[in-house]
Amino acid sequence: MSTRQQAIALATLCRKEYYRVVRIWGQTILPPVINMALYFVIFGNLIGRRIGQMDGFDYKQYIAPGLIMMAVITNAYGNVVSSFFSAKINRHLEELLVAPMSNVTIVLGHMAGGMIRGVLVGLAVTAVALFFTPLPFTHPLITISVFLMCAAIFSLGGMINGIMAKNFDDVSIIPSFVLQPLIYLGGVFYSIALLPDVAQQVSRLNPILYLVNAFRFGMLGVADVPIGIAYLMMTVCLALLFSTCVLMLNRGYRIRE
Repeated sequence: MSTRQQAIALATLCRKEYYRVVRIWGQTILPPVINMALYFVIFGNLIGRRIGQMDGFDYKQYIAPGLIMMAVITNAYGNVVSSFFSAKINRHLEELLVAPMSNVTIVLGHMAGGMIRGVLVGLAVTAVALFFTPLPFTHPLITISVFLMCAAIFSLGGMINGIMAKNFDDVSIIPSFVLQPLIYLGGVFYSIALLPDVAQQVSRLNPILYLVNAFRFGMLGVADVPIGIAYLMMTVCLALLFSTCVLMLNRGYRIRE
């Protein structure tokens, strides 16, 4: 299959995933926006008044980047795991596998679908955040690049979950028992400088800490980790997850069973 044909196949798959998101926007975009608004009301306004400032910023400003990242992570991940697992369980994944479409194109298409939902939700949550507090966007290029890389990384993570899942319980186990704890312990609501030294070192093993802090650096100009290490972590994760997805499809892991 030529490069042009692969590009057409990729565009078609992206279009399918896009319409899947916007067709049911009341389920894919609206709920996370409402949830984030509640976070701002409860944590930002009510609890934030007692906390005061953190790293020189109003508490609402400080948690805004983390809440935006949380929305991007959960929605990019959730979109791909549900889309791919539905295709597998309903037996129309075979149509993609037998079509003259490379596995790289299949991975890119699903990754793009997750990124679309993650970006749309992230932009909507950013608009909600701006309603509650001003955000300076100190480093716009860093903000945008981390935003997109985060959506891509967790889209690929969701695809791996979708490939490995055998039933609907397997789809929800990782987000509930792995992803959510890592998010809440990833510096969304606090600076790890507040933790004891041992807890700080343990927190640095959490990859989400680097995503949240890189995005916070882009918006506010402050971070708990060096921005260079954060980009290195994101690049390694992106390459590793993409390679894993392609390899699993090439071997037919949990697909040909």
